[in-house]
Amino acid sequence: MIAIIDYGSGNLKSISNGFQQIGAEVLITQDKEELTNADALILPGVGAFGTAMQNLTKYKETIHQHINEEKPFLGVCLGLQVLFGESEENPGICGLDVLPGKVVRFPESQENGGLKVPHMGWNNLNIRKKSSLIKGIGNDYMYFVHSYYVQPDDDEIVVATVDYGLDVPAIVAQDNVFATQFHPEKSGNVGLKILENFLKLV
Repeated sequence: MIAIIDYGSGNLKSISNGFQQIGAEVLITQDKEELTNADALILPGVGAFGTAMQNLTKYKETIHQHINEEKPFLGVCLGLQVLFGESEENPGICGLDVLPGKVVRFPESQENGGLKVPHMGWNNLNIRKKSSLIKGIGNDYMYFVHSYYVQPDDDEIVVATVDYGLDVPAIVAQDNVFATQFHPEKSGNVGLKILENFLKLV
C-alpha cells in the first residue's frame, strides 16, 4: 500500500491523480496506523514551512520509523523542504531533520536581475548523478512553484539541479528517501515517469 500523508498542507488531489494516471492505487490518510503499515509514504506540500511542521508534529515519529525501516519515501515541493532541519521562512521552527541542511529564500539579487520570485513555471533539469528515481529521464522540463530552496550540507545527495540565477537543487536522494522541489504530477508524461520509477521501488 502506498499512503499519502494528509496533514492539512498538501495538494492531495493533485498527487493522488498523478499516481492514478499511471494505474497505481494510493490511500490518502491521517491514520497513523495506516501510515505505519504502508509500503511507501508520499509527503506532498504547499504553503508555509512553519504551518506544515505544526501539522506534521504528530506524524514525525511515524515518518522517521518508516525511513529507518528502509521503506521508500517521496517528498514533493514543501514535502522536500520539511525534510531538512530549518527554514528562513519560519526561523526557530525545526523541520523533520531527515536530511542535514537548511532552506533559504531566493536572494533579492534574483529579482534585481529580472528573475521573479517565486520561481514559477517550467525549468529544465541538470542531471548531476544517477538515481533510480530518474531512470529514463534526461534534462527535461519540470513544473516549479517556490520562493525557497534547499541548501543541503552534503552536496552528494543532490541528484539534479535547475538554473534560476544559481544552482537550485531540484531532486535530492539518500538511500530510500527521495524528494523533488518540482511537482512531478504537474510535469506531463516525464513527471509521471518519475512517479512510475518510484513505484518500482515499492
